[in-house]
Order: sequence, then structure tokens, then C-alpha cells
Amino acid sequence: MLEEWEMLTRTKITVALAALAFAGFSGGAIAKDKVKVGFIGPITGGVSANGLGGRNSADLAVKLRNADPKSKYEYELVVLDDECKPNVAVQVATKMAADKEIIGAATHYCSSTAIATVDVYHKFGLPVIVWGAVLPDITYRNKYAEVHRVNGTMINQNDANADLIYKIGYRNAAVIHDTTDYGKGHNEYFTKAFTKLGGKIVGTFGVTADQQDFTAELTQIKALNPEVIYFGGLTPIGVRIRSQMDKLGIKAVFDGTSGIVSDAFIQGLGPLAEGVLAFREGAPTEKLPGGKFFMEKYDAQKSDTPPEAYGAFAFAAMDLVLGAIEKVGPDRKKVIADLANVKDRDSIVGKITFDDHGQNTVAVITKYVVQDGKFVEWDDSDYAKGKRKLPGQK
Repeated sequence: MLEEWEMLTRTKITVALAALAFAGFSGGAIAKDKVKVGFIGPITGGVSANGLGGRNSADLAVKLRNADPKSKYEYELVVLDDECKPNVAVQVATKMAADKEIIGAATHYCSSTAIATVDVYHKFGLPVIVWGAVLPDITYRNKYAEVHRVNGTMINQNDANADLIYKIGYRNAAVIHDTTDYGKGHNEYFTKAFTKLGGKIVGTFGVTADQQDFTAELTQIKALNPEVIYFGGLTPIGVRIRSQMDKLGIKAVFDGTSGIVSDAFIQGLGPLAEGVLAFREGAPTEKLPGGKFFMEKYDAQKSDTPPEAYGAFAFAAMDLVLGAIEKVGPDRKKVIADLANVKDRDSIVGKITFDDHGQNTVAVITKYVVQDGKFVEWDDSDYAKGKRKLPGQK
């Protein structure tokens, strides 16, 4: 049985298609005022798969809204590339925020870019909803009315991470994290959660986001003999570290963050991805209230890129922006005020409620393990059922 949100949306689209057909038959449709909305993400670079999946998902939300005959406006999506680089992100955020025709936007997959741009959105008064970045400071460092986030933060993610590996039986871990705000934040929250349970961090190593060779760090880690290597970073260096672990004969479990929950991670590693752990906010896309609907519509676009782990959040973020504009009109200040009152709002990712810092109160964390070339929910995996064993798993 379809969820209420999905049923309502299907009805809208059915009516929309009928209206479009009628408009074509009768010689035209009533012109609507055009409104610009924005999307920012890493369209190029090492995590471009996530950015493209987010862009396609936000674009899908715009297309569905434009197909709805009840929509008051015709929306145009403006897409800018932050390359997952803070300096580039500030430039493109400034360009977007300075364009007064752009009323609201879904912004950023990378935490380093999201935190770098919050002051820009505040200065120019552009309402944005972050769709993928997980650093808590993005919403909690300041109390900017312009900044919201539809996905959860790394705090709950790392609590769940530490809890699982401790329950499996691991008592010591080495940490490798990139030296961006994203990596440093993950190191902080994982270390805090794991040591609170009684675990021990045997070594912590910061690496640059563009580093290629990790021989020095991994050689030191091998001598420390950890049961787990916790990685706080994104897919490109995660692939390199896991590959180089194998070359050095390191048998520790590779335990990653939401930054590696990507088809590109598995494609980059092949069989070496087997048994890798990772954690992400929210339920898997197929288990979301509107997940089936979203995937059907996304697949119908015949995109070369899947939505990836945060595509559904990008769709939900853009849908919230569009919904606010429909309700209060293309006025930035009014959109900001409307988003401040989002409580138990239905979306494809479930109910959305923004707290007084614009943060969605997402409680669900999904635990993943790579099994047979796919990210599988831990509880459904052979590893959880004892049919397969991670290194050192009792």
C-alpha cells in the first residue's frame, strides 16, 4: 500500500499529464511567472557522482512541480559547481546569493563547502537547505535563519558507528581523517563516542584531501595492530587508503563514514570493498516513505548517474523550497519565515521538522556493510547473522 505522500503526488502528476495533453490539443497553456531556484554541489571532482546524483534529484523535483497544473509558477533551476572545494564554494555561493532572481536553493554535499558558505547566505539573505553535508556546525555554529538542513548530522552517525563496532567486540581502533572540517569533525565525534563506551584509540592520523600515498601513516598503524581503522573522509582517498592497506597486509576492519556510501567507492575497490562498514543518516532510499516513487521517477529520466546516498535528500530539500515559494510567493524573506515553521512536514524522506537552528531532527541511522559488491544494511547482512566474519569478528 502506498504511503499518503506518494499517493497524493501520483495524483498530482496524473492530473498534470492530463492538463499538459489538453494544453497541447487546445493550442497552448496559460503562461506562468518564472521563478529561479538554485542547486549547488560537486558536479566535477572526486565526489562528482554524489553531486550529479543530487543535481538530478533536485532537477526532478523541479520538473514534477512544473508538471503540476496547480503550481502557481514555472521554475527554472540554476546549477553551480562547488567542486567540493571551500574557496570555489564561496565564489559560487556569492554568485548565486547575489542574483536576486534566485529565491531559494538546495546546497552542498561536502561539509567543508557548506560550512564555508553559511556567512554568504546570511549576508545576502538567501534561504538554503543543505542536502548532504553532515558537520553539526553548519546549522549549530550560528543561528542563521537562512540556513537549514534536511539530512542529519555526524553526531548520531558516529554514536551508531561506535556502538556497532563495540557490540561486535572490537576494543581498539586507529583513526585516519582528512584535515578538512568534515574529517576533523568525524574524528572528534567518533573518538568521543568510542572512548565513552570503553574503546581505545591507539593512534590518530590527519591526511590531506588530495594525498595519494599513505604508506607512512599505514606503516605506523600496522605497528599499532588495531582491530579497526576508522576513516573520516570521502570516497576518493577512502579508496586509496583501503587499497594501500591491502598492499601492506593490514587486516583491520575498514570502518567509514557516510562520505564513502557511494557506488563509486565500490567501483573503485572491487572485491577489496567487501566487509567495509559505513553509516548514514536516514533509512535506505528504497525504505523511505516515498522511496519507491522517487526511484521510479528518477529512473524514468534515464540518467547516466544514480541518485547516490543523498539524492532523496536533495529532492526533499528542493521540494521544500518550491513548496514554500508556492505558499508565500517568490520573496526570500517570506520563504525564510515559512521554512522556520516546518513541523512534521511530509516528504519522500519521512516527516521533516526544523528545530530553532534549521536542523531537521533525523533520528534514524542506517548501518551498512559491503557484501557482494553492494552496500547492505548490517542487520540484513550475512555478517550480522554470523554466516560471514569480518576480520577479528568473534
